[in-house]
Amino acid sequence: MKQETLYQIRGLYRDDFRISSFRFGEGEKSLCVVGSMRGNEFQQIYVCSQLIRKLKVLEEKKRILPGKEILVIPCANTYSANAKKRFWTIDNTDINRMFPGYDLGETTQRIAGGIFEKVKEYTYGIQFASFYMPGYFVPQVRMMKTGRENIELAKQFGLPYVVLHNPRPFDTATLNYNWQIWNTQAFSIYTTSTGAIDPEAATQAVNAILNFMAKQGIIDYQGYEGYISRVVESKDMINVRAGRAGFFMGRIRAGEKVQKNDLLATITDPYTGEIRQEIRSPEDGIVSFVHNETLAYQYTAVIKLIADPDAI
Repeated sequence: MKQETLYQIRGLYRDDFRISSFRFGEGEKSLCVVGSMRGNEFQQIYVCSQLIRKLKVLEEKKRILPGKEILVIPCANTYSANAKKRFWTIDNTDINRMFPGYDLGETTQRIAGGIFEKVKEYTYGIQFASFYMPGYFVPQVRMMKTGRENIELAKQFGLPYVVLHNPRPFDTATLNYNWQIWNTQAFSIYTTSTGAIDPEAATQAVNAILNFMAKQGIIDYQGYEGYISRVVESKDMINVRAGRAGFFMGRIRAGEKVQKNDLLATITDPYTGEIRQEIRSPEDGIVSFVHNETLAYQYTAVIKLIADPDAI
C-alpha cells in the first residue's frame, strides 16, 4: 500500500488542503474508488476505510493480480468534513457539480480538475455517493444513462438494485457522468446512510466491491455472491409526499415490503402533538428511501417506493 497526496492547495490561514489516496498493486489503471466529496458523508469515508483494510491484507497475501492497480480516495473534501458543512466551506459550492473541472477556475473547479486528472484513465470507477435528500436508502448501484452504461456489469456487484437515471442538466457536471464520457465504466453506490455510520451496510458495500473486482480479474478473491440485482428506472419510482409540514415520524424502513394503504409515516404538529397527516402507501411496493430528519416540509418527497411486480 502506498499512501500519497493526490492533490494539494496551499492554505493561507489554516493547514493546506490535501486529498489523500491509497494505491494498491501496480500496472494498468484498473479500478478507482472515490468516497466523500461532501462534508457530511461520513458513511462514505468509513466504507472506504474498511475497503482499504481489506485491500491491504489482500496485497500482503499477493492476491492483487499482477499488472493491476487499485486507487482509493476516502475523502475529497476534508475542509468541509472538519467544519461539518455539506458543501465547500467558503462559497457553499458542490465539488461534485464541478467536473471535469478547470485548473484556472474557482476553488472547487480546481479541486475537481485535480481529482479528474488523476482518475480519468481507470477502466472502472466507483463513487460512494449521497442523495440530495436526507434519508435512508436500500443498497443500490446507480448509473446515469449516457449510452455507455453497462447494466450487466452493474449486476456483478450483487447489490439488491441497479438504478438507471436519466441525467438532468446539472448531472452532466458530476464525476459519474464525466467518467462515462471519458470511457470509464462508472458506478455510484448508495449504502443505507450518509451522516451516520452503519457498519453492516459498510460491510455489504465492501463485499460487493471485492466480488466485482474478482469477477473483473483484478484480485484473487472468493466471497459471498450477493443478490440477483433487479434493474429499476429512477423515473419509475413512486414519490410519496408530505401533505402537511411538521415533525416526521417514520413507521417503516428502507427495504421493507409494504401493501397499499399501509401506514408509512405520520406528520405531527410541533406545538400541539396532534397528528396532521397519516402517510399511507399509494400501492404495493418496496421502500427504497425514507426521510430521516425531524422536520418534513409540505409537498416534499419523504418516501420513495419501487413498485412490487409480485403484488397480487
